[in-house]
Formats: sequence, structure tokens, C-alpha cells
Amino acid sequence: MKIAVIGTGYVGLVTGTCFANLGHQVICLDNDAEKISHLKAGSLPLYEPGLGELFQKNKTAGRLDFTTDFKAAVASSEVIFITVGTPDKGNGEADLSAIEAVTKQIGSLMTQYKLVVEKSTVPVETGKWIEYTIRLNSQNRVQFDVASNPEFLREGSAVEDFMNPDRIVIGVESPRAEQILRELYCSFSAPVIVTDVRSAELIKHASNSFLSMKISFINAIANICERVGADVVKVSEAVGLDRRIGKDFLNAGVGFGGSCFPKDIAAFIRLADKVGYDFKLLKAVEEINRGQRRWLVHKIENALWILEGKTIGILGLAFKPGTDDLRNAPSLELMEYLLKEGGRVKAYDPQAMEKTKKLFPAVKYCSDPYETARDSDCLVLMTEWDEFKKLDFKMIKTLMKQPILVDGRNLYQPFEMNQMGFQYIGVGRKQVVTKDQRIVEWTKSLYNTL
Repeated sequence: MKIAVIGTGYVGLVTGTCFANLGHQVICLDNDAEKISHLKAGSLPLYEPGLGELFQKNKTAGRLDFTTDFKAAVASSEVIFITVGTPDKGNGEADLSAIEAVTKQIGSLMTQYKLVVEKSTVPVETGKWIEYTIRLNSQNRVQFDVASNPEFLREGSAVEDFMNPDRIVIGVESPRAEQILRELYCSFSAPVIVTDVRSAELIKHASNSFLSMKISFINAIANICERVGADVVKVSEAVGLDRRIGKDFLNAGVGFGGSCFPKDIAAFIRLADKVGYDFKLLKAVEEINRGQRRWLVHKIENALWILEGKTIGILGLAFKPGTDDLRNAPSLELMEYLLKEGGRVKAYDPQAMEKTKKLFPAVKYCSDPYETARDSDCLVLMTEWDEFKKLDFKMIKTLMKQPILVDGRNLYQPFEMNQMGFQYIGVGRKQVVTKDQRIVEWTKSLYNTL
């Protein structure tokens, strides 16, 4: 089948590359000429495990091409996937201007039947507006269908998620559109949910909101654990073994980031407000997530007392392992605060440093975790990359000015870290307090009393 993918971000590149790998003829369209030039030359603008190999394979085979020519992309395709960005306007509402812009062009350029599929995450009723806009701008009055086919790709495992999905959701309004999409996905063994366009649009928001809720729930439990002396890791383990609940997304930490969860929750709350429903549950999810970032700053300040002149090493910058994506990454908010307070920041990430340098040139970027630890007063884990699981902490302790470890992802064991002489600060972990730590806390208490 001949497919056009409009937008070459994470979703667009993964979608286009994976469809090409299934044997379809794919052309990816973007209005960024420099980006398309790099893609045609074989250079990917992002890191995603497994994507590079499939990209080169299908590009070499002639099944995957890139263009800025909108007319050529529309003319050569039977199915058009829209994967452009829908960023937050700043008030929680999704900015659909890019969706409208490409939809206008599709309408003006179509000369024969097309199936236009929204793959971007969009609010309910976007499909209706896409149909209206195409019809309004159609020069040739040709037939077309609009469908919704939401993506459920996790950055860091997007290729695996595309090729082995839990389910395929198809929102259609005609038998012809359903038949085309069923044919497109015929090689997959996953359950296919066929529904109307509005329900399909809602499924994506509902899924992301529920997962975000699980994360905020366990973070709220972590806050209680800290107050009563319990261990959230054990609580989460036991709760997650309940088959009705499941263990995924029950890891306490500094909160979620990325391009999907924060934006989708805000958009869902805004949508609910518009239709007259006060979605208090999701508002609480948002607030808990913001609170986790404040928690992190408080813990660092409590450990170091004065931030000015102190050196803080940060391990991990991307919002999650397996990607170089910095969108809504908790690390960015942390670095901004530390620098504002006069702290000196060092950082290391296996993939995201080049992007971070453009945002924070004042940060010292290191070649490895050990350089990050050298002469640091505090080490903060922000992203749980696999390589951070195998660090030599005995060596790290000798490199640091003060052996303070703030574990924002609960990657390490408090007892082991304390045994090695670290002041370990986790999220909702039962603390093992050494004699030296008791003296420090007693001294702080005395000072505050005076």
C-alpha cells in the first residue's frame, strides 16, 4: 500500500519506518527542509532503540523516502497519516494549528479518494474538524474518509510497541475506511478495536491519563511512606502483584515527563471543562506530579543546606531511559533552579547531552558518571539508564566532596548505600540512619531552635 506520513517527529518517523518494514511504500513529509535533507542523507534527528537499523534497511530498499513536496506526497499516496505536533497552548488546550494547516493542503491537493488518518494525539471532535476543513478546501470535490488510529508508542521501546502492539484501535465512519485499515494491519496478531472516530480519539486520552494516575498514585503513597517509616518499593511490589492492578507504572520517583502524559492530561482536563465536567481526579494527578519535583529540590536543599557554591552532579537528563527526548524532563526544572540559586551543575546522560547543551550552556557536561561525581557535593539520579545500575560506588565515594546520593528513581538499595558511607535519599524509602547522620540532624535541630 502507498502511504504518506505528514510530520517527521518521534511518531512520524517510527510509523513511517515500521510501515515500510512491513513492505509498504512510504513517503514522509515535513516542511523543515534541513531536516528532510538530513533524513535523505541517512541521518536520524533522534535516538530510539532499533529505529536506526530499520531506517537504513528500508531506505536502502527504496521503501522509505522523504520530501518537502506536499503535492507529490498527496498524489502518490492512498492513505495519509497526520503525525504533526499538538503542543500545549499554555492554558492546557492542545494547539491544533498544525493539524489545520496540513488538512487545508490535503483538501486543496486531492484529486482522487484518500483515507486521511489522524495519528497525532488530539482532543475529541478533531476528526470532525478535519473532515470539515478538507471539504471546505477541496478543489475537486473528490470522495475521502477521515479515520482515527491512535498510537500507543513508548519512547525507548517505540519500534517494539509498533511491531507488537497490545491492541490496534481504528476509529472509522465508513466500511471502506475500515477495510483499508484492516488490510494495512492484517499482518498483526493483536486485537483490533473498531469504533467511531470520537471514541477512538477518547481512548488515547483515557489510556494516557490512567497510566499517569498510577504514577501519581504511587508517588502519593511514597509521601505517606516517608512520614510513617514504610518502604514504598515493598508496598508497590505487593500492590502490583494483584492481577487487577498490575506492576507497571507503579514505580515511585520524581514524576513523569515527556511529550505525552503532561500534555495529554492538561488537554483532557481542558476538554472536560469545555463540556461541563470538572475532572478533579486528573487535576490531582497533575498537582501530585508537580509536587514530586518540588520534593526533589527540598531534599537536595535539606541535604546541602546552602546551594550557592555547591557542586551538584546529575546522572540522566532525558525524561526516561532509551530516548534523548527532553520535553518536560524533570532534570531541566531541577537544573534551572540549582543554577538560579548559585549552584554549580555537572551532568551526564548517554544520549541527551547534545540537546541539553543548547538549553543550559552553563552546565558542565561530563564524559561519564565518574567525572560527574568528581568533586561533587551531591549526586542526583534523574534517569534510570541501565549503565547507572552497574556503577562502582566505592570509587564514586572517593571522588565526591560529600557522599550524598539523591536517588530520584529508587534505583539503589538504601542499606547498601549507607553501608558504603553514603547519605542516601530515595523516594518513599525507609531510611537507614547512621550515627554520623544523627549527629548532623541533631546539630541542624539545635541550630533551628536557637
